[in-house]
Amino acid sequence: MMGLGGALFEAIEFGKGTISNPHLADYRVPHFTDSPKVEIILIDRKDIPSAGAGETPIIAIAPAVSNAIFDATAIRLRHMPLIPDGLKA
Repeated sequence: MMGLGGALFEAIEFGKGTISNPHLADYRVPHFTDSPKVEIILIDRKDIPSAGAGETPIIAIAPAVSNAIFDATAIRLRHMPLIPDGLKA
């Protein structure tokens, strides 16, 4: 969810030389309703040390979402957040 928020809509907004969304209430973060169905499978590898399962995979989220949007729409989005104001018809 953290990766989806950054990829899709999280952004610090500026206006007149200051941050215009400095409060958490003004900053769009992911909600539970934004979450797709997720199946988690943990693999117990006793032969290698733990590398963590949280922050490392986040770097792959934005490229994967961007490629999925391109595959579905033929529109290549190259700046994050990818859809800051939602999809427009």
